[in-house]
Parts: sequence; structure tokens; C-alpha cells
Amino acid sequence: MYNGVQSMNTAAPPQRERLFERLQQLRANVESVFIGKPEAVSQLLIGLLARGHVLIEDVPGVGKTVLARAVAKSIDCRFSRVQLTPDLLPSDILGISVYNDKTGMFDFKRGPIFANIVLADEINRTTPRTQSALLEAMNESQVSVDGQAIRLEQPFMVLATQNPFEFEGTYFLPENQLDRFVLRIHIGYPSREDEKLILRQQPGREPLDALQSVMSAKEVLALQDMTDQVRVDDALVDYMQDVVEATRRHDLFEVGVSPRGALALMRAARASALLQGRDYCVPDDFKLLAPAVCAHRVVSKSYLRDGRASSNDQIIRDILEKIPVPT
Repeated sequence: MYNGVQSMNTAAPPQRERLFERLQQLRANVESVFIGKPEAVSQLLIGLLARGHVLIEDVPGVGKTVLARAVAKSIDCRFSRVQLTPDLLPSDILGISVYNDKTGMFDFKRGPIFANIVLADEINRTTPRTQSALLEAMNESQVSVDGQAIRLEQPFMVLATQNPFEFEGTYFLPENQLDRFVLRIHIGYPSREDEKLILRQQPGREPLDALQSVMSAKEVLALQDMTDQVRVDDALVDYMQDVVEATRRHDLFEVGVSPRGALALMRAARASALLQGRDYCVPDDFKLLAPAVCAHRVVSKSYLRDGRASSNDQIIRDILEKIPVPT
């Protein structure tokens, strides 16, 4: 049942066909300015379809902000960017109540969190207090201000960036904050050929200037609903549970993948299937995404012992190699 790829175009009604075509246009639009890293683009779109948030982690200059802004500009929705710094306060993100002399009442001035796509640039440069201001928004799609809960407009997605190799003036993200990101993705350096193309096509100009939106917020919501309908066979649920339980029993992990992490892997696998034009999951949807979904949710014993994390990604890949794939 897992051999071959069945396109949704063969039997899907016209509405589904149109949405899937828009999804491919969205991916092509982003790849037109973010050259040479189709896997990173796909993972970011998987996060969007899965109603999740994405942490983009890599060294400076490889295009983390460009990738996030390219996705935001490709969707006709509200976008905001927050440059996180050590002196930033929670009210700088959530908003603040200002006294109105004319009405004699306080008016709430909404902060940048009230957008459909929020780019939190260099998230590890702000204090834990300000980082925690994002927790409720990311987990419950709402914020609490002056004792009132305010729902955030859908779709809502936080795209956060950080440099994992710079520690001066930074604050580690706590485990409960990391657990809110459905995927942590790495970009890496471009190949020599791709870098040459970038140097020839984009010298002295901003590649995002000419980028136009190709999808509406309403279409994003419809695609997210389609993602929820992607079928997952019971054998694949058992396979995913085997992987998750292996992280909880592994000798090198102090903390394994939580039930929330298992749900995130399920949503991401469904989104991966939809992105490839299928209305059902296959083992590779889980296997290829497991490191990006699970590695930042586990705690290695070496990290607790000497403050240095081992390669969680590689350990999870080793686990995947040992667990039989459903046939």
C-alpha cells in the first residue's frame, strides 16, 4: 500500500485541485528567491500546514530571515517582525494599554503578536521573561492582557530564528518553549553552483522586493483543514509510537519525546503527504521528518552532565534505522 505516489489531482474535486495548485505556486514562489534549499522551504511549509510554529536555527548569513519573509510575503496576510533584544519587554510584543483623555478609559494598543505570521528574529537574544510572553500565543493562539484573553486571528504562525553558535549576550530557550515549535530546521551553506547563481542573480538588490503574494489567508486555512483529513494507517501509528517510545528508553536521553511531540510528528507527517499531493501518509513522511520534529524535544544525558548537547539528530536517525518500517 506504500509503493508509489497517488496524486490528489486524479480524484480530487475541483476545489481541492485548485488549492493544491496554489500550494505548489506558494512553494515555487518562495524557491524563486530562496535558491538551492528546497528541503528547508518544504519543511517551513509543512509547519504552516500543520498549524505549527518553526524554529530556523543556523549561522548568520545563510538566509534564515529571507526564508521567513519570503513565506510571509507569498501569503496575502498580516505580517510583523520583532527584532528580539535583551531590553525588550513582554509589552513590546503583546501590546500596552494607554489612557485616553477624551474617553477617560484605557485603550489597548496591540503589539506585533497580533498578525498572521510573526517573525521573531534572534529569539535567543531576549530574556526568558519576554520569551515566555510568546508561550501562550504559540500554544493557545491567544494572549492574556489586563485579565482578559484575546484570541489571535487565524492562521497564526511564529517563525523564530537563532544562531546556535553564538552564546555571548544570549539566553537558552527552555524546554517548554522549544516544545512549542513543531519543527526545528537547519539551512546550511549553499552548494557552489547555487551560490554562483545567487551571486549572479541577486547582486546589490533585495530579492524580496519583487515578490508578490500567491495565496490568501483563507486558502491557507482551507489547506490546513485538508491536512487534518489526510489518512494515517494504524500500522503507521504503531511505527510512530515505536520511534517515540525508543527515545524514552534510550541510554543517551534523559528525557524522551512527549505526547505533544508525538502529536506534532503526526501533524507534520500529514502535512508532508499533502505537500506531495497525497491524501494518505507513507512511512517516509514520518521517517524523514522525525529528526526535525523530535531532536529539539529530547534532553541528552551528556548535556545535563557537562553542558554540551550531543547530536540528538544523529541519535534519532540511528533509532529510525533500527525500527522496522511497516510494509
